Amino acid sequence: MPKPQRQFRSQAIILSRRDFGESDRLLTLFTPQHGKIRAIAKGARKPSAKLSGHVELFARSDCVIHRGRNLDILTQAELVDPYLGLRDDLGRGAYANYIAELLDRFTADEEEAGKQLFLLLHETLSRIAEAKDPRLAARYFELQLLDLVGFRPELQECVLTRADLLPEPQFFSHEEGGVVSRAAAPHLSARLLELDFDTLKLLRHLQRSSRSYATVSSLRITAEQHDSAERIMLGYIAHLLERKLESVNFIRRLRGFSPIIQRGATE
Repeated sequence: MPKPQRQFRSQAIILSRRDFGESDRLLTLFTPQHGKIRAIAKGARKPSAKLSGHVELFARSDCVIHRGRNLDILTQAELVDPYLGLRDDLGRGAYANYIAELLDRFTADEEEAGKQLFLLLHETLSRIAEAKDPRLAARYFELQLLDLVGFRPELQECVLTRADLLPEPQFFSHEEGGVVSRAAAPHLSARLLELDFDTLKLLRHLQRSSRSYATVSSLRITAEQHDSAERIMLGYIAHLLERKLESVNFIRRLRGFSPIIQRGATE
């Protein structure tokens, strides 16, 4: 068997960072070839450090990483894309924080499928930084991420009977992982959420548009549809993770101060 690389170069997006020791930072990075890794950026908290401006949160950098016994070491970094829109608006930054936490929770260290997830993360950060409606980009990210990590919700047919769904209000079951038809609902004891057919059509469109976000960005979506879609998706994600995401609470706290957050209500 070939020996593992002691050092490698890769683009990486910084999902999170925290202080480590007196002057270092512990980074959670997502890379296309190696998936999620954790690395120490030595001296990065010093204003004069070469790394300090190149390891910003939710930024994409070209990195050189040395394999360590317990933790990897980030030895070089050059900023490639800071996603400037995330720095200029606290609301957009809150959505970036949400998708970064979501990806972190659904992936293990050095997991496979890194290339597809990296591309999805990069494209979503770009959309949130620039788009008029970052919450739509967040919904799209949720459904595409769940598809890639093996938790795709069933939206095309009844998850219980496998029958086609009529164009009428339906139900959604977190436990069953998808839509439950009105005919099958009385036979299920699990908690069900009402799901209007317009919201179901929206979620279906987001799910199947894996290669064409342009068709998604042109959608005209009402505030009620947004709220309904968020309610379904956040509930399903919390059920899968068996916990609520901290970033969702942060979005809620910002709601009264940011127009973007207000339009993206998550209750």
